[in-house]
Amino acid sequence: MASTMQLSCSKSNFPVNLKPSLVHCQLPPRIRVNSFPLVKRVPLPTLEVRYRKVTESDVAESESFAETEKSYTCVMKFGGSSVANAQRLKEIANLVLSFPQERPIVVLSAMGKTTNLLLLAGEKAVSCGVTNADSIDELTVIKGLHLRTVEELGVDRNVIAKHLEELEQLLKGIAMMKELTPRTQDYLVSFGECMSTRIFAAYLNKIGVKARQYDAFDIGFITNDDFTNADILEATYPAVAKRLHSDWVSDPAIPIVTGFLGKAWKSCAVTTLGRGGSDLTATTIGKALGLPEIQVWKDVDGVLTCDPNICPEAEPVPYLTFDEAAELAYFGAQVLHPQSMRPAREGDIPVRVKNSYNPKAPGTLITKTRDMSKALLTSIVLKRNVTMLDIVSTRMLGQFGFLAKVFSTFEDLGISVDVVATSEVSISLTLDPSKLWSRELIQQELDHVVEELEKIAVVNLLKNRSIISLIGNVQRSSLILEKAFHVLRTLGVTVQMISQGASKVNISLVVNDSEAEQCVRTLHKAFFESELPELENECIPANGSVATLS
Repeated sequence: MASTMQLSCSKSNFPVNLKPSLVHCQLPPRIRVNSFPLVKRVPLPTLEVRYRKVTESDVAESESFAETEKSYTCVMKFGGSSVANAQRLKEIANLVLSFPQERPIVVLSAMGKTTNLLLLAGEKAVSCGVTNADSIDELTVIKGLHLRTVEELGVDRNVIAKHLEELEQLLKGIAMMKELTPRTQDYLVSFGECMSTRIFAAYLNKIGVKARQYDAFDIGFITNDDFTNADILEATYPAVAKRLHSDWVSDPAIPIVTGFLGKAWKSCAVTTLGRGGSDLTATTIGKALGLPEIQVWKDVDGVLTCDPNICPEAEPVPYLTFDEAAELAYFGAQVLHPQSMRPAREGDIPVRVKNSYNPKAPGTLITKTRDMSKALLTSIVLKRNVTMLDIVSTRMLGQFGFLAKVFSTFEDLGISVDVVATSEVSISLTLDPSKLWSRELIQQELDHVVEELEKIAVVNLLKNRSIISLIGNVQRSSLILEKAFHVLRTLGVTVQMISQGASKVNISLVVNDSEAEQCVRTLHKAFFESELPELENECIPANGSVATLS
């Protein structure tokens, strides 16, 4: 027997994994040659590589993958002031087309003040009578705005004619029933977004840019049945992704989606996501498709250090975290919807806030984390017309369940609490004034709150208060409070309540309404502008970072 051995392939010794396109010969992990009997050597058979014929389904699958890679790159959301009239819609179209490298999904709010006008029209319809419903002033304004817009854009008025007719019929129905339920109210305000998106999509197609209009409630936005303030359900994400992706693969076009709207999963009725919910629509789409960026286009140069109506010197904040943005939104900043950050945070998708009137401005980039080592204060937010309650009871001392009783009262009445501070025998808290869109907490509700709480405690109700929220690096809260109280002491202002938010990015101070604006202006000057005379030895670099006080 020759000393040289040949390794042969046998048909049945080792398994062969046959895949559609290739044949793989899998060898065992180890061969002990001396364990096999010597056999006659046979020639090594030729391995045949089998090729499967490429089918149409393979081509479609490959093209689908390629289209995914070439698919949408961002969401671009535009608010009501950005699409207020025909001229603004033209400018928004030019803005979208000025980014040729982008393949955006566009989300639009209603035009201008249309949502407010629809709510007012609905309230008037309740008491105006059926014969007068078609002559409600707000309806006339809405019709005039939209018909004038389609005419100036050269778009066929039939794109909104059906909706204007249905809107008039709905107001007559409200007049006949003499009531405006939350469900009907949501359907009523949906007309604003449904018309603005149809007009914009028609205009893009007219100028040669292929666009396709979508109602959010028809492409998978599924919510609970909490009308006027619905929550988006998890089933929304795969449904929206499937619909938008499949449409892009079959017929690429820029989607123009209604913001703010959804469909109730029980009743299948139209729902709304609450005031400002178009931001939530945009971030939900971004998370559903896993897009690289979500752009929210407003009428200011990003998130500002303060309300420019109070402080004209307010400056854009270049970077924010999602926590900071959520606190800013909740405590009164009108730039972002309070709940809109959640999908972006969960999907770890950056949100960029920019100015549609000044596209070249860098805006604000919101991300999960940022370098806070040199940051002190990010922004100052004022929330006016807040009601404050002081609740005192010696029964709190060492007892369990007292706080549960207090907050169950607010739950039963459907009233939201803003800021809370507690001690052994007392609770101080503020109530959210915007319980409902169209009105603030009415006196009857406040009286009911006091009546219920007086069963278990002594209650002192204080109206006309404001919350000043200092959003920033609360790891340096001692320095923030030192500067803030120095300013307030100089102004002779008494702080009636203080609370540090659980998010660790917010310190809230409650003061009288009449003192609030002056406090905010002076605080802004101390933290962001030239130093106060008393603080002239301090160095206050840009963006709120400060040197340690001497």
